[in-house]
Amino acid sequence: MRIGQAQPLPYDFALEKTALVLIDMQRDFIEPGGFGETLGNDVSLLEAIVPATKTVLEAWRQAGGLVVHTREAHKPDLSDCPPAKLNRGNPTLRIGDAGPMGRILVMGEPGNQIIDALAPIDGELVIDKPGKGMFYGTGLHEKLQARGVTHLLLGGVTTEVCVQTSMREANDRGYDGLLLEDCTESYFPAFKAATLDMVRAQSGIVGWTAPSAALLSALRD
Repeated sequence: MRIGQAQPLPYDFALEKTALVLIDMQRDFIEPGGFGETLGNDVSLLEAIVPATKTVLEAWRQAGGLVVHTREAHKPDLSDCPPAKLNRGNPTLRIGDAGPMGRILVMGEPGNQIIDALAPIDGELVIDKPGKGMFYGTGLHEKLQARGVTHLLLGGVTTEVCVQTSMREANDRGYDGLLLEDCTESYFPAFKAATLDMVRAQSGIVGWTAPSAALLSALRD
């Protein structure tokens, strides 16, 4: 398959060697009352990408492609959350504190779950990650290698933090990654725009970007 509208060059991929990865589409980041809002952010910016992301997810499932969901999640005792992360910033609630949807970014809590519109189904990988990148401390690389995956289509939040970190980690591990432009978002639109530019700069030093409509077209052809 080919996504001809990809930047900086057309993106070629084989369905059976490609995974759709949706990063941290969690209630804590996207819904009012979650961790994202406690940081003073407008979560409606992130919520706006849900329809396009859902359309891609449904089309990818129909095509029979592998789906990976990630959640930023910590153990209840926070033993996997170093002080440098726990104490960063000045939120009204910190990781592990009790919030409107349970303890913030803690495994098993209501707010830590993926939003209903994009909820995983049987057979899809769900990866709990203690860091910003999807490979650190997760075993995801080994799971993808066992399935013969070489290419990744990515969406999720936030563009400049967990999504970009994951794309760079993937690049270092030899994956060809494409970021779906309308399936990712930041609380700061300028940061998203800058990240897209960085990903595809210098002939795709990190990867490719493309609108989701281009992927949907490739799946129909």
